[in-house]
Formats: sequence, structure tokens, C-alpha cells
Amino acid sequence: MIDFIGSALSYIGPFLLVLGLVVTIHEFGHFLAARSLGIAVDRFSIGFGRAIATWKDKAGVEWRIGWLPLGGYVRFAGDENAASVPDQADLSAMRSEIERREGVEAVGRYFHFRPLWQRAVVVAGGPFANFGLSIVLFAFLLMTVGETILPARVDGVIPGSAAERAGFSRGDLVVEANGRKIKSFLELQQMVSMRANVPMSFVVERGGRELTLHATPERKTIVARIGGEQKVGALGLRGLEQPGDRVVKRYNPLEALGGGVARTWDVLESTVYYLGRLITGKETAEQLGGPLRIAQASGQVAQAGAEGGTTPFAMVLGGLVALLGLTAVLSVGIGFMNLLPVPVLDGGHLLFYAYEAITRRPLAAKVQAAGYRVGLALLLGLMLFATWNDLQQLRVFKFLGGLLS
Repeated sequence: MIDFIGSALSYIGPFLLVLGLVVTIHEFGHFLAARSLGIAVDRFSIGFGRAIATWKDKAGVEWRIGWLPLGGYVRFAGDENAASVPDQADLSAMRSEIERREGVEAVGRYFHFRPLWQRAVVVAGGPFANFGLSIVLFAFLLMTVGETILPARVDGVIPGSAAERAGFSRGDLVVEANGRKIKSFLELQQMVSMRANVPMSFVVERGGRELTLHATPERKTIVARIGGEQKVGALGLRGLEQPGDRVVKRYNPLEALGGGVARTWDVLESTVYYLGRLITGKETAEQLGGPLRIAQASGQVAQAGAEGGTTPFAMVLGGLVALLGLTAVLSVGIGFMNLLPVPVLDGGHLLFYAYEAITRRPLAAKVQAAGYRVGLALLLGLMLFATWNDLQQLRVFKFLGGLLS
């Protein structure tokens, strides 16, 4: 029991650090977009619940830190409900009240009376801030830590595996997979892991010439150090490292920026690819994780990064660097999720704005309310399902059963 509690506590700090940074940057994206367009903002909150610290800036924005550090929000002037998109009758009543209270010229400061494109920019500001955070973090890591490159050279082929049937041999150097250049064995593993039961083509260098091989990764259950038990695609190859193969490359600022964009795009592309396979039934939903698994991964990543240090300072620094990498990946996922056309999410707002652009009037309040209820139900259902997966993955039920027996 003590070990379990200690393990849980070791995940909480890294989890709050990662989630807090991702969510704060997301909300700050909305905030910066609004302020750049001259839209009045009442409050910017980091965390929910009762404020443990609060202050106002010169523009009259109330900044606060809530006691529950699991999110945050931006409240625009005049917003009673941050998720609302008022219909024509609501807008008319709101305009009349503002004109009576503050004067006609004050109407233009309010979010809901701004041109449609400006409202869309503010809503999209959050997800794109997440993408920007990922680019910056990846670029920072490429400049400071660098990129370790170990060519995808084959050391051995597991008997009976997909690789053996395809004709892979020891010493082969995989240079291309499905038309994409492969720079490292890790890159090859990541690409194959997401393509269980998907036919793939590989270009390998063997004896000074290139050969094209075809293989279909098999779905295998592995126990990864970070993430625990996973079902992934596997070829059945073991990596070979020859003297001089391992290279650590550090990028200059311009190269790092380009690398940050490329890695952010790769994560986004992988996310979309996985979601597409999930929707079409070609991928299992067991890999969907919620906050518990994010917390577990945060703790494991921090511990793995710290183990490389030889002094306490180096261990802390290693843990933080590892967490930055996880934050970059998670930020892409949060940005993409928020762009999905689901009411309650930013993508749902953009969907309503698209309707408004076509019909020249906001969607009826009753339809919006129904859409938000459906969207909220979908999100809650997804969260419950992901949490159930987390509990199964983390063997919580087995642990509780042991306590009760």
C-alpha cells in the first residue's frame, strides 16, 4: 500500500507540470489573439476553483490562480458562459444593455460583436498556440540536447516473423519505408508500431545495392518501460550498432526551428492516422489513455530522464528535459483534439461560425444548447472510456482486489 501511494505521488508533480503548461499555453493563445484584436477580457485563470492568488493589470484584466491546477480559462467581457454562442435575440438584448450601460461606442469591445473572422481567429488561437508550443519545445531540445541518430541496421531477424518471411537479413540497412526516408532504427520502430496488419514496402541496402522488400507488421503485445503493456505492430527485427554508427547532432537555431515544425507535423500526422484507423475499426481502442495514464507516463518519463544524471542537479535537469519532450507531444494532441468539430470544443465553435458565415445569422439557441449537450455527453463518454482503459492498464482493479481479499 505504501509503495503504491509513493508511486502515485511520484507521478503527480510531473503530471501537473506537463498538463499545467499545455493548458496554460492553450488559454494564453485565446488571450493573446483577443488582446491583439482589441477585444476586452475580464479574466485569465490558471486552474479552477477558489483563487489562491489574484491581481489586475493596467488593462483591467483579472489574473488568478485557482486551487485546482487541472485547467484554466479566459473569460471575455460580457460572457456569462464561456461555452455560449448567443443567437440573434440574445445578441440584440446584449447590445441594448451595453449601449444603455456604457454607450454605443463600447459595443465594439465585446467579443460577440466582432466580425466573424476575428471571432474565429480568437477561437483558433488556443489550438494553434499548442502547436506553437510543440514547435518551440522540439526546437529547444534539438539545439540543446540534440538528436541521437542510430541507422536502422539489422542485427538479427526473429524466426517465423514477418521480417523473415519478407526476406530481411542481418546487415541490411533500412533506408526507406512506404516511400519515407528512414534516418534511425527508432524512427523505423515508431512507423511500424502504428501499422499492425498493414502491408508496407521497405528499401534496404545490402551488399552495395538497394532491394525492395514487402512485409506486413504483426500485432504483438509488448511491455514498454514507458506506457506499460501495449499492442503494436512488429516486424521482428533487432537493431545492430556498428562503431561510429551512433551520432548526436545538435542543430543551429534555424535548423532547429525547421526540425521543430517537422516533428510537430509528424506527431500530428501520426495522431490523425491513428484516429482514422480507430474510426474504421482497424485499430483497437485499448491504447486510448486518459489522465491516469498521462500521469503515469509523466512520472516514468521524468524518472527515465533523471537516471542518466550522475549528480542530483544533473538528475533533475535530465528529468525536466525528458518532460519537455513529453509536453511537446501532448501539446500537439491537445491542439488537435480541440479542433475536432464537436460542440463545447474550439472546433465546435468554428463549426457554428461556419454555419453563421453561410446563413448570415447565428445558429438558433435551442439547437446550440442541444449540440452542447450532445458534445458534452460525447466528451464525458470518451473520458470515462479512457479512464477505464487506464484502470485496466495500471492494474488498479487487481490491486484493489488484493487489498480486499
